[in-house]
Amino acid sequence: MTRGGRTKDRETPDRRCIVTGDVGPKHGLIRFVAGPDGTVVPDLAEKLPGRGFWVTADRTILGKAMKKGLFARGAKAPVSASDDLLDLIETGLAQRIVGLVSLSRKAGDAVAGFEKVKDWLAQGRAKVLLQASDGSERGKGKLWTPEGGRWFGCLTASELGLSFGRDHVIHSALAPGGLTERVIRDASRLTGLRGHDGGSSAGKD
Repeated sequence: MTRGGRTKDRETPDRRCIVTGDVGPKHGLIRFVAGPDGTVVPDLAEKLPGRGFWVTADRTILGKAMKKGLFARGAKAPVSASDDLLDLIETGLAQRIVGLVSLSRKAGDAVAGFEKVKDWLAQGRAKVLLQASDGSERGKGKLWTPEGGRWFGCLTASELGLSFGRDHVIHSALAPGGLTERVIRDASRLTGLRGHDGGSSAGKD
């Protein structure tokens, strides 16, 4: 298990990155399709029809795909990428995570606030610890990655707050479940775009 609590998921299908050629679990890559107008469309929900091609969820690698026209390799046809494609992907992923955490909260599977999160961690109820990227490092270090779970720091306090109907939230935790698995997938990708590591701000178990 990594410092961020990451474990290898043998049930996750592997995909090949059209830029690096590396093969890995698809939660670490982003699917694209060619739109009817020949533009590159990010398929964050992985439901769009058409030939899909995958790129590692990393800003540098995605930028290389844009600059060198490598999307055409995956599409096997001439395609173009908009200049703001990376920003669109980042914004889209953040919105998806906020929405998923909000649904988890309504289902009773998410809590916010230092004390509530600490209680969930102590009771073994948490699968994911989410902490705001702009929160105090000292405060975040007092909590720990759930055993066998994950830590993410890819959302800002205001973004995380949207999930709970608050102005800002620094600490939150998610219980195991289908929605949480989707949060893990999208948060893994957003981490690649925003550059936050996999768990340096959470304290050790």
